[in-house]
Amino acid sequence: MKMLVGLGNPGKKYSHTRHNIGFKVLEELARRHQIEKEESRYDAIVGHLRINQEKLLLVKPLTFMNLSGKAVRPLFNWFKLELSELLVVYDDMDLPPGTVRIRASGGTGGHKGMQSICESLGSRDFPRIRIGIGRPPGGAIDWVLGEFSESEKPLMQDAIEKAASAIECWVKSGIDASMNAYN
Repeated sequence: MKMLVGLGNPGKKYSHTRHNIGFKVLEELARRHQIEKEESRYDAIVGHLRINQEKLLLVKPLTFMNLSGKAVRPLFNWFKLELSELLVVYDDMDLPPGTVRIRASGGTGGHKGMQSICESLGSRDFPRIRIGIGRPPGGAIDWVLGEFSESEKPLMQDAIEKAASAIECWVKSGIDASMNAYN
């Protein structure tokens, strides 16, 4: 079993914001593969599906970004997972828009959702996919809570699809294969 966490903020108000790109990647995976079950558990929406007979949990925390660890840790413990079985997908202002980067582990880069997860798990040693949203011309909060422009939307849709494919590769062949194929 593997757990995929897409970071974002709950509610319609935030559904199309840059900060919710992690949710969008999980939605793309759900579109590609049949969700067997969906439930609300530990401050998250959890979808169950399979890729190549591997059971996957698609987790959307409902805690708002900065408290994501509050939803992730109990699920991680409940399902008795190893850090290598967790993958987190999130936005990154330090990458150009549409860039997808896969890493086996790493720092938080100042991302509050990742900080919360790392603190709650007591480790940074788990795979992650960062999707570039670019640097803001103004304030960071307005940028991440803003929606993509019409010209950005096709680029970001490509990134969402690429990230979903990278996850499928990770499930089938591991993090190294995913990094080699999609970085």
